Amino acid sequence: MGDRVVLHYFNGRGKMESIRWLLAVANVEFEEMYLTTREQYLKLLSDGDLMFQQVPMVEIDGMKLIQTKAILQYIAEKYNLHGNDKVDRVKVNMYAEGLMDLMEMMMMLPFTPTEDQKAKLDTIQTKAKERYLPVFEKALTGPMYLVGGRLSYADVLLLECSLMLEEKFPGMFADFPSVKAFQGRSTRIPGVDKFLKPGSKKKPQPDEKYLPLP
Repeated sequence: MGDRVVLHYFNGRGKMESIRWLLAVANVEFEEMYLTTREQYLKLLSDGDLMFQQVPMVEIDGMKLIQTKAILQYIAEKYNLHGNDKVDRVKVNMYAEGLMDLMEMMMMLPFTPTEDQKAKLDTIQTKAKERYLPVFEKALTGPMYLVGGRLSYADVLLLECSLMLEEKFPGMFADFPSVKAFQGRSTRIPGVDKFLKPGSKKKPQPDEKYLPLP
């Protein structure tokens, strides 16, 4: 079916979580096929579904899409979450890629040796406060959304990232009131509200059992 959306990934957050968030905000129902064995991964490879031999992979509109940024941008375009024009879109992409850089640092924490995790957390906190959050605080001082006065996928990533940061650093946004206010109003978006409720397809924080390799 052309309208069937299927996500192929591990049963955890990783790079697929932002895609889950964006689909939820767009009110798109999706199925998930979890990779739990190496054989499942090898089957995707042998079928030619993984262009660069890696997931996430998303079946949508009769296509099998790979590469997280490409998938996010396709969904954003399809559901009108990518700005008003080409100038807006490049701004949305810049904000989005900065957020993905920050979230990727947090995604790597489960693979960091225990003895190195405190130093890694300190680095993330410092970079968040000094490099990333000031950008979003400035952009949201006044405007409701980051770009063009309308919701974009960069806003969705900012919400996801802000919640990830608060999981690790409670009180992180004391010095960033505009970002905190943005977070509060964004959680009232119907798709977000539903995604944040128990029983949704939102994934919990990775724990020591999280092994995302088949």
